[in-house]
Amino acid sequence: MAGPADPPGGAPEGTPGGGEDEYRSVVFDETFVRAARLQEFSARERITDHAPAVRRRPSRHRGLSRQVLILVMLIAVAFGTAIYMGVRHPSGTPGAGEAVEPLRMTVIPLAPEGKVPGTPDSERLYDNSPAAQFRIGAAGVTLPASRRTAHFSDGQVVTALLTAKDYIVRSALDPEVLTGGQTRSVRVLLGVDQQDQFDRSFTRPAPDGRHAPTGWLVRFDPSRTELADRRIRVQGTLQASEADSGTLEVTADHTSVYALRPAGAGPGSRVSLFTVRRELHFRFDREDLRLHQTQLVVSSVQAGPLSCSEDSASRLRPLLAGGTAKEGGPAGTDPYAADGAPALCGSLAAEAQPRV
Repeated sequence: MAGPADPPGGAPEGTPGGGEDEYRSVVFDETFVRAARLQEFSARERITDHAPAVRRRPSRHRGLSRQVLILVMLIAVAFGTAIYMGVRHPSGTPGAGEAVEPLRMTVIPLAPEGKVPGTPDSERLYDNSPAAQFRIGAAGVTLPASRRTAHFSDGQVVTALLTAKDYIVRSALDPEVLTGGQTRSVRVLLGVDQQDQFDRSFTRPAPDGRHAPTGWLVRFDPSRTELADRRIRVQGTLQASEADSGTLEVTADHTSVYALRPAGAGPGSRVSLFTVRRELHFRFDREDLRLHQTQLVVSSVQAGPLSCSEDSASRLRPLLAGGTAKEGGPAGTDPYAADGAPALCGSLAAEAQPRV
């Protein structure tokens, strides 16, 4: 006979404890019920609304867990840091992180073979010299037709050429610089890594191929010389080329001719010409182009008429009208000095002087 809790007819066949034993280990707690996608209508809802027995519950939109949010933030920070470091320190750019090469300079005085010619009329001197067809001032520093390179645009090439021109004009044509009055206008065009070498050249000048002020710019001794005509004659060339994917180079070769007279001599005194030829090699990376600065790598200067025995490293002391070169050659060269530079001197050809 079935017990009071058994269904009529007893327990189903094949199940010793009935159907309850089979699902006794399954617990349907409140969370489980709330998470169910199907929900059964109540009897009243089915009677009044003639609805089906069950309905589908809308899915619950759960927010991201805290762990997932932290992971996403860490990935974003790491990605942003990688991009910043790649832009700030591009390891694939040749020359990145390398020390800037110090300027190597050579200053060669040119001694005249006889007396320096002169006349009170500076225009006559220019007209009867090889500088007769030279342009005046910055107009003589002409820019070539610029073309883009494999890794630099037209605009970047033009920027390099203009910066090189600015350096030439400021360092060789500015009367304030020529008379030794100021150097800042030249200094600001150099990269920060070269400014220490520039400063030391003026505080402790030395003919060592590294620290001669006249290797950076043209300047005369104002106690001996003054400009008789500020319309300096100039002629030369500029050429730009790509050294590698991260570097542009500009080569400049210009000859400047100055009309000079003795300091304090006055307009009626005789004037002579002084010639300076400079070959400069500039280097630019992308940061230099952005800042309108440059790295001056090589400076080769020939200037005359000068006496070989005079010190031409700190200031130029030209031989003026009627002057002759002093006896004696350049200062001795010490071949044992590790950081020394050879003392050089040349002769100024007669055809380089004006005919008066």
